[in-house]
Amino acid sequence: MKEFDYIVIGSGIAGISFALKAAQKGTVALITKRELFDSNTAWAQGGVACVISNEDSFDLHIQDTLVAGAGLCDEDAVRVVVTEGPARIKELIDLGMHFDERELENGERELDLGREGGHSKRRVLHFQDSTGWQIENTLVARIHDHPNITVFEHHMAVDFITTGKLGYAMQNACVGVYVLDEKTGQVHTFRSDVTVLATGGCGKVYLYTTNPDVATGDGVAMAWRAGAMIANMEFVQFHPTCLYHPEAKSFLISEAVRGEGAILRDEKGRRFMERHHARKELAPRDIVARAIDAEMKRTGSKCVYLDITHKPADFIQHRFPKIYETCLKFGIDITKQPIPVVPAAHYQCGGVKTDLYGETSVRGLYAIGEVACTGLHGANRLASNSLLEGLVLAHRAYEKTKRPRPKRVDFNLPEWRPGQVQDVDEMVVVYHNWDEIRRLMWDYVGIVRTTKRLQRAAARLRNLHAEIQEFYWNFTITEEVLELRNLVDVASLIVDCAMKRRESRGLHYTLDYLDPDEKRFQKETTIRRI
Repeated sequence: MKEFDYIVIGSGIAGISFALKAAQKGTVALITKRELFDSNTAWAQGGVACVISNEDSFDLHIQDTLVAGAGLCDEDAVRVVVTEGPARIKELIDLGMHFDERELENGERELDLGREGGHSKRRVLHFQDSTGWQIENTLVARIHDHPNITVFEHHMAVDFITTGKLGYAMQNACVGVYVLDEKTGQVHTFRSDVTVLATGGCGKVYLYTTNPDVATGDGVAMAWRAGAMIANMEFVQFHPTCLYHPEAKSFLISEAVRGEGAILRDEKGRRFMERHHARKELAPRDIVARAIDAEMKRTGSKCVYLDITHKPADFIQHRFPKIYETCLKFGIDITKQPIPVVPAAHYQCGGVKTDLYGETSVRGLYAIGEVACTGLHGANRLASNSLLEGLVLAHRAYEKTKRPRPKRVDFNLPEWRPGQVQDVDEMVVVYHNWDEIRRLMWDYVGIVRTTKRLQRAAARLRNLHAEIQEFYWNFTITEEVLELRNLVDVASLIVDCAMKRRESRGLHYTLDYLDPDEKRFQKETTIRRI
């Protein structure tokens, strides 16, 4: 048994930020199923929304967040994240993070703030169009400075060990986790009174996504199986602009491109967003994504086009070097040609229900970052609020867990028992089920939904769940099998939450209930395993 003061699962901005602080107080196991840089954070292009400018205010940022959240945000959560954000940004800069600056007329320099959809002011700190990668670099570089942090790369969490499962007559608490060493195939027992989930989102549950391959909803699925409360999983944000090209895989065209003046056009070059919202291309993401979806269906086209060619070429190349270079590899010069784009699954606004210190309904289990549902995002995340939330909640979770805790109880944790299993000899079954889940979620639980589509998805997922569970129990576990198991659980949670919400609100848009129902549904959708 490997015993630590803290266990952190996930290596994005939330997980590493927490680990760096917790290492000041005790030993930390940092577990990641691939390598440290394999996280949603590293893929983030746009930046971090934070009130820095004298022309901005906390009240404006709070109001923009509440409007985007379509009446479902927890205002206390919004206020905490917005007002505590500047201090956390300062800490990040002190660690070595460099955000883009601009030179003023008097020769002085200040942070160059971008603007994205739903924001009334420029407040997005960025590093070119690779902000997340730069943040990840900054944080990872600091991990090796702490001898108290032990990194376990290529280790995948399987399930939490809880007092409920062990048969103790007490409040359900997380006391450890089983972890698969992907290189040896062995499952190890990790023990701690504090386990922090920071596993990111679940974009890979959909056929088309901007997320990396690691985003299979592992944390939400594990927390649900452990008995934690899950909330708002029906609200999956589709980013309006993912590069449409047969050879491109999951490449995001940042919202910052629209923030700098890019225009959305149909296949005939006509601007269309003015017909859908007063803010046009800078409307909240759910509105822009639905508008693009509607235009594609109306015209029968396979994509729309994002046009920034009216801006100077040197500005485009300097502001968006990664986007420029990547598109150029596919034969698209964005200084001269519009970019073909389509919506794709991007961000999980719901997740493991927590308080404002990251505590879940399972004692000893915390969730921070995209895996968690604090109430900040409501029914639709405001652009670039997520990295800020990761920083703020990592700090608050640390502040809570560093306080004196009750005397540690010695639990007799059982070793992993694989039973009479055999090696997987039919991986085609795994790949087929994986593909089927992602296709049915895209077709039936996408940007626009109906009750009948949700019912069909639920019925098929029940059958798939039974098939996958049988596979899980009868064969040696691998990373692919575990991800498939988590994927079907998360898909089912999304569908179950969506079926409970009989209205259209934010990211959940159903043709059977076109209007929001303020009397019945202006609250979270919660679900817990019985």
